[in-house]
Amino acid sequence: MKLLLNLQRADHRLFSLISQYAQHTPCVSTARVFSRSGDGILHVLIAAMLSVLHPLPEVILPALASTMLLERALYWPLKNGLKRLRPPEKLVGFASIIQASDKFSFPSGHSSAAFALATLLSLCIGGPIAVLLLWACGVALSRVILGVHFPGDILAGAALGSICALVNASYWGFW
Repeated sequence: MKLLLNLQRADHRLFSLISQYAQHTPCVSTARVFSRSGDGILHVLIAAMLSVLHPLPEVILPALASTMLLERALYWPLKNGLKRLRPPEKLVGFASIIQASDKFSFPSGHSSAAFALATLLSLCIGGPIAVLLLWACGVALSRVILGVHFPGDILAGAALGSICALVNASYWGFW
């Protein structure tokens, strides 16, 4: 129990450092762009693009769909079962820059979905792996900068999404 308390304190301290720094820089406008790119529309656009451009759309599209379904099937029960409050509800006097779509924060759904997409595409298609992973990191970090997640939330989301992608890439023979 003491370990969890220490982790939570460290998580809150890191959150405070990031949010204090970010509010005094042009990071907020960039964070808004990254956060919006993780809202899900990019996932749909990539699927549409792959259905036209990928030589094996009959394999890549089911792999992408099953990865995102697995990620959502694990993410929702975790978030609604653990019920970790978001920074504005947890920290007295703190107000986030944007309004979150729900009440709970662990794990970060934006981070989970972004890492699922980036990891799966990296394994299936190859190519600009660094760009995909930097985008996913940008989405995750944006959620802390905007004040709707603690760092632990985005780390858990990144792990969840990456694991879902690895499982599906293995199942579909990409890894």
